[in-house]
Order: sequence, then C-alpha cells, then structure tokens
Amino acid sequence: MTLNRRSVLAGGAATLAAPAVLAQGHGRSRVVVIGGGAGGATAARYIAKDSDGGIAVTLVEPSRTYATCFFSNLYLGGFKTLRDITHSYGPLAAAGVNVVHDWAIGVDRAARTVTLAGGATLPYDKLILSPGIDFVEGSVPGWDISAQNAMPHAYKAGSQTELLKAQVDAMPEGGVFAMVAPPNPYRCPPGPYERVSMVAHVLRDRNPTAKIVIADPKPKFSKMALFEEGWARHYPGMIDWVGEDFGGGNVSVDPAAMTLDIDGDLLEVDVCNVIPAMKAGRIADIAGVTEGNWAPVNAVDMSSKADPDIYVLGDASQQGDMPKSGFSANSQAKVCANAVRAALIGSTQFPARYANTCWSLIDAEDGVKVGATYEPTAEKIARVDGFISQVGETDELRRATYEESEGWYSGITGDMFGT
Repeated sequence: MTLNRRSVLAGGAATLAAPAVLAQGHGRSRVVVIGGGAGGATAARYIAKDSDGGIAVTLVEPSRTYATCFFSNLYLGGFKTLRDITHSYGPLAAAGVNVVHDWAIGVDRAARTVTLAGGATLPYDKLILSPGIDFVEGSVPGWDISAQNAMPHAYKAGSQTELLKAQVDAMPEGGVFAMVAPPNPYRCPPGPYERVSMVAHVLRDRNPTAKIVIADPKPKFSKMALFEEGWARHYPGMIDWVGEDFGGGNVSVDPAAMTLDIDGDLLEVDVCNVIPAMKAGRIADIAGVTEGNWAPVNAVDMSSKADPDIYVLGDASQQGDMPKSGFSANSQAKVCANAVRAALIGSTQFPARYANTCWSLIDAEDGVKVGATYEPTAEKIARVDGFISQVGETDELRRATYEESEGWYSGITGDMFGT
C-alpha cells in the first residue's frame, strides 16, 4: 500500500475530512497498539489482562493472521510448515483486546489520535508502536520493492517466505542461490546465515551440485565461527561468503536479467534473496518519533524520546545493546506494559529488566544460540552478561539446544497470543 503524507495526520495537521471516531472504553483509559508482532501482541495482551478492566486496549494490525519471522527459516528448510508458524489473533480478542484489522496511516500527537486507512480515528492516552521494519530505498542498487517477486527479501514472513521456498525448490541442477546480506543494524542478526544453512540443507539432498554465494557488506556476522564450522561440516564446498574485504559491500542486482554484480564481477543466478538495509516501520516516521532510520527510546520503559505518551518496541526502536529480535521485542513489551499500567491506573512499576536469546538451526538437530541479559542506564539498554554456543560442541548438546529452541517458540507464541 502506498501512503501519501498529504493524506495522513502528522504532527497535529488534520487532512482527512470528518473521520469517524471509534468509541473505546467508555471512560476507561485508552491504549492503542500498532503492530501485532512479538512486541505489539505481547504488550496488548499484558496490558489488557493485568489492568483489571481499567484500560481499553485496541490492537491495530492489517493482517488477519501472523506468520512469525523467527522460525520462518525452518519452513524454508522443510522443518516446519507454514501453518506451524502462523497464528490467529482470535485468542487476543477473546482476552479482551479490541483487534482492528486495518492500516494505521496517521498519528496526531497533539490530539492523541490515530487515523486508520478505513477512515476511522482512534483516540489514545498512550500509544505503543511496534511496526517492525521497512526497507531503506536504494540501499541495493537495482532493487526496489517492485522487484520482490523476482528477487524476494522474505524478511517479512508470509507470502514472501512461500515465494522464496518455491524458488529454491525449483532451482535447476547445479544452479546458483545468491543472497545479498544486509548492513547493521537489522532484524535478527543470525537470520540471514541460518537461512543460508536451511537452503543448503534442502539443496544438499535435492540438488547437491548447486552453489550458494553470500554478498555481505559486513566484515563479520553473528555466530560467524559457529556457522562456518557447521557449513564446513554439513555442506562442504557449497557455500561461498564474500565479505566486505572482498567487495561484498559493492553490490548491484538486475532482477530482469537475474544477475548479481559483486565489485565488478557479474554472476548469473537462479535465485537471489535480496535483504536490503532496514529502518523502522513507516508509521514511526509518520508519528515523528524517528531520528534517521530508527526511533530513540528511554531505556527505563521504552517510551519515545520525542513524546512521553508514545512507546516504541522491538525492531523499530533505537534502544542500545539489544539485538532486533522477537525475544527482545517480547521482553521490551513486558517492561512497556508494566510502565503503561503504572502511568494509567497507578499499579506498581517494577524495575526494568531485559533479556534475549537467538537460536539458529544449522542442520537437523544442530542448534546453536547466543544471548544476554540487559539493564537500563541513562543512555541506553546496556548489556550485563551473555553466553554463546561454542565451536566443537557434542552432538548431544547441539540437539538439546535445538530442542530448547522448540520449547521457546511454543512459549513465546503462547505469551504473545495467550494460547
């Protein structure tokens, strides 16, 4: 959907004629949450369930089901079905959250209202933005969103993930899968490399002479030693990583010709997964809470540094040391929900504590992880301590790590949706 700034409310300037105002709460405090992912769904559920009816919560999310970006690589690798990673908003509605399937296209901070594409207006006392990511235009020369069918990004799970899987499954014998990896910061730091592992898992069994090439603008990446050890063990000779020192940051693509140019070397490809540079989802920019590509927040409660009545969660936030991950968004949402309840109904506000773990699957039952705990400081959310899987671990430990990730997935989706 194309949004035109002249057709939205931004910074208090109303341009839509006489929108309907949706009644919310009948005298209760009102919270509007935009974005129904790991941050938004969790925040909506926790505020609704722990406010004893004192807060009316509305969740605005255009999609009627939610496919998790986390674990979507396992769908590409054949370890999950799309149904396994797709969830309904029905349980949230049953728990008292007013779920509105529409696009939020405007925020009037002075009037404290959100405008929807359908023409309605939602008043709020507190607004929570958890819109995920959008892409930086022009960050990969030759690629824009109109090319996503030829060269899918698959970094918003759903139809793009299905498309990329179909393209991988249809690769000719001995074909080339290429990935253009994103620059920092981006959603799910190990995600592109887990994806390469899952594609390699499929190709090893179905198309063993195929090649994988990664053009990467970074000199290193998350869990690099672990992935390289796994690739050498499970997929020897299949995967070539071209990093910053070898031209990985000087890349362009031609979707019509299906070619990838890496520092002047032209490569014909059969599948090209382009993951562009990222920024906060568009509504954060429309709301006027971004600074550059991301939305700065206060570490103590995830409130926007531009507006104390707006909170920004997950990938869209600029918060410090936490990676942009589903676990991080879920953790931040609980801190935010506690702060919002305290502000609106006077409940106890507990000290903020944050945590994250990112699991990755390299091959069947070969799981690795990285994680840390964090605390708020005056400047940022700061890392306190951490852990990471080690090179050379036993098969039993790697299997246990994978099983742990399965338990986490069940737990976090239950925490998000109340299932």
